[in-house]
Amino acid sequence: MSENTELYAEDFYAWTQQQAALLRDQKTQALDFANLAEEIESLGRSDKRELGNRLQILVMHLLKWRYQQ
Repeated sequence: MSENTELYAEDFYAWTQQQAALLRDQKTQALDFANLAEEIESLGRSDKRELGNRLQILVMHLLKWRYQQ
């Protein structure tokens, strides 16, 4: 297991800060590509799910507003 993978498993916040610093410094050879890809995909799914939830709440509020008048 690489140092990046160990840090990812032990201290996620520290791992994120390390990966951000490596990206800013353009030190691509040191990046944890497997876990970075997984986290980016997860973030996209989370944002998509959150948008769906908020749209559902908005529609419910609009329906309530429409039929309570």
